[in-house]
Amino acid sequence: MQELDARIAAPGFWDDPDSAQKILKERTVMEKMVEGWDGLNRQMDDIRLLIELGAEAQDEETLAEVGRLNDELERGVTAAEFQKMLSGPHDRSSCFLSINAGAGGTESQDWAEMLLRMYLRYCERKGWKSEITDYQEGDVAGVKGVTFAVTGEFSYGYLKAEAGVHRLVRISPYDASSRRHTSFASVFVFPEIDDEIEVKINEAELRVDTYRSSGAGGQHVNTTDSAVRITHVPTGVVVACQTERSQHLNRATAMRVLRAKLYERELREREVQAAEISGEKREIGWGSQIRSYVLHPYKMVKDLRTGVETGNPDAVLDGDLEEFVVAFLMGVRRDIKDI
Repeated sequence: MQELDARIAAPGFWDDPDSAQKILKERTVMEKMVEGWDGLNRQMDDIRLLIELGAEAQDEETLAEVGRLNDELERGVTAAEFQKMLSGPHDRSSCFLSINAGAGGTESQDWAEMLLRMYLRYCERKGWKSEITDYQEGDVAGVKGVTFAVTGEFSYGYLKAEAGVHRLVRISPYDASSRRHTSFASVFVFPEIDDEIEVKINEAELRVDTYRSSGAGGQHVNTTDSAVRITHVPTGVVVACQTERSQHLNRATAMRVLRAKLYERELREREVQAAEISGEKREIGWGSQIRSYVLHPYKMVKDLRTGVETGNPDAVLDGDLEEFVVAFLMGVRRDIKDI
């Protein structure tokens, strides 16, 4: 903070307004962190003083107040510890979240749409803004694939806990014989990349296709070829956007998604290389089943990484994900058996 204060006070600080705003924002973040820890230290000092006073006077009322303040301090320390788990280079960033239906046709496509609603409700609970950028309708119901942007502080830090394969077990509403079906859908989360991070994209290596937007109807359906699909030929990464009114805006949004995907891809490749060099074996989250949602013959949602479970899947599918997300980010591990 002192270093930043010196830069802010230096002549010519406002010559570059964009740079100045970023420095001010960085200082504000640091100030909140420092104030938070200072507040916890003050609480601790107050409690110590009350313990001494209460012990000397044998004052039960003071000692009861100590207990209340100590509980409050413990909650503050726990919150600070959790905040430390969100200290990655992009955890504070906004992000994109993609859901893709697995094998299984209509069943999996319907499951993908259920996950979409779950995450949109979770974003709403967190106060984040969400906007669908690409939506591929299912053949009969649901979605084959969908991508949406999430704008809000720490949205990537939280939602990265959801990357992986999600499994649903239920009596199929599309099966005339009312048989039990298992469906899978993949979730992938990647941060929106700041303009300061350079991601080199050669325009000559892009294949750009345009097509008519599709969707649930109404304003989502265009009569012109305004939707844009961009393929990065060297990596095979494909992104699309069809929600904007013009081809130019759809292309700009698609390029934002492409930059984020290519950056995240590079990070994953580096992690794999580091693991190979050190002899470690790691599971890549994208291909790993992380959670099971069982609606029949009993009701339960169980996270296979942390062991956290609940018997109220309806609440989870309505966006009540905080317990699962926090447990994963805090590194909770429990002995579990697969469902």
